[in-house]
Amino acid sequence: MTIAVRSAMPADEAPVLGLFEELLHPPGRRPRDYTRERGAAGFRHALANPDADILLGVAEDGSIVGLASVYVDLESIRFGRRLLDAATAWARERGCTHLQLNSAAARKDAHRFYLANGMAQASLNFAREIA
Repeated sequence: MTIAVRSAMPADEAPVLGLFEELLHPPGRRPRDYTRERGAAGFRHALANPDADILLGVAEDGSIVGLASVYVDLESIRFGRRLLDAATAWARERGCTHLQLNSAAARKDAHRFYLANGMAQASLNFAREIA
């Protein structure tokens, strides 16, 4: 499967929120104060903020199969090497020196993926220096 990476657009809100909410299913955990409206507000905020973006992994059929929300001050990742590399490039273009993400304790496969792709681990935080 070929995955293209692009920035999210307002029309992507519903599928992005659906994909994000998959992270809240076990072994993930839904925050007590999470609502779909709060998620939508965060999505819109990221799109409007010049120091933030939501990068999407898009399959050949147009379906969104992964996402990484990137912020100059806070990063997270959802799917794949291409998204991780795109998040790194995005941060580099904005003068950032590190890419950091958090991962739930139960996400052992994700932890192996991050480590295999050049990230260093400190507890449940993973970081990559940007040269």
